[in-house]
Amino acid sequence: MAVDQQAPAAPISRVRAWIAAARPATLPAAIVPVVVGTAASGRGADLRVGVFLAALAASILIQIGTNYSNDYFDHVHGADTGSRMGPRRLIQLGIATPRGVLTAGLICFGLAALLGLYLIWVGGWPILAIGIVSILSGLGYTGGPWPLGYHALGDLFCFVCFGVLAVTGSAYLQSGEFTGWALAASIPVGFLVTAILVVNNLRDIPTDRVAGKHTLAVILGQKGARAEYALLVVGAYLAPPAMWLFGHGSAALLLPWLSLPLAAGALRTVTTQEGPPLSLALKATGRLHLVFGLLFAIGLWG
Repeated sequence: MAVDQQAPAAPISRVRAWIAAARPATLPAAIVPVVVGTAASGRGADLRVGVFLAALAASILIQIGTNYSNDYFDHVHGADTGSRMGPRRLIQLGIATPRGVLTAGLICFGLAALLGLYLIWVGGWPILAIGIVSILSGLGYTGGPWPLGYHALGDLFCFVCFGVLAVTGSAYLQSGEFTGWALAASIPVGFLVTAILVVNNLRDIPTDRVAGKHTLAVILGQKGARAEYALLVVGAYLAPPAMWLFGHGSAALLLPWLSLPLAAGALRTVTTQEGPPLSLALKATGRLHLVFGLLFAIGLWG
């Protein structure tokens, strides 16, 4: 999510810049919760495909809208500067104005809200509440009078919105009820999606500290943030066997353990490296979240 300042950045096309600003590496954070929640609903052959696709599209739009609006608010707060170690943003590159980036984010949120009207018709007021909380959290992560990400609350709200609410809400849209099984399934999903945020914030500790962006990583420091990342990843792998032992699932719930080599590689990079290599760890954590989540969904479906 940023480039160091060593050499002039290669020219980049406008389309590629907008795609990069959507942060494709973070999109598993929007995809996996809906897939896992749908699998945890127990609907099987009675899956409501249209509802699933609408929920998936709305989730992706909220994630992209969050990424665009974060770019805008970080620029306003002075957190996105040339000294960042992640990719340069649209505003830094001069490809878009601050207002243009914010507008793009609001358009994404608006499209998600339109899809949400259908989902509210299907699921009622609980889905309305989840949608409002998700969009407000996306805007409020770096925006508003008290930005969550600037006050060490980003990790918690990431876990709640992209873990608990997204998984249980997706299950509710299919089954019409909130269940302890879906809540349990949301835990490892929330852990790994939060791990994506942790490695991003770990990389940005130096510039965030200067900008007054007090993420949890800034408060914990490098060692503390690395420990948080490790705990989240390990916790994610402990959840499926616990669900198998104490729930009503099958041994198929252990399928996510096939992704352990990906986890080992990401853990090794995060716990031993700093600076630009953490951008690679960010992408690796996104891939881990996606592979773990798909295997987990298969296990839940079985």
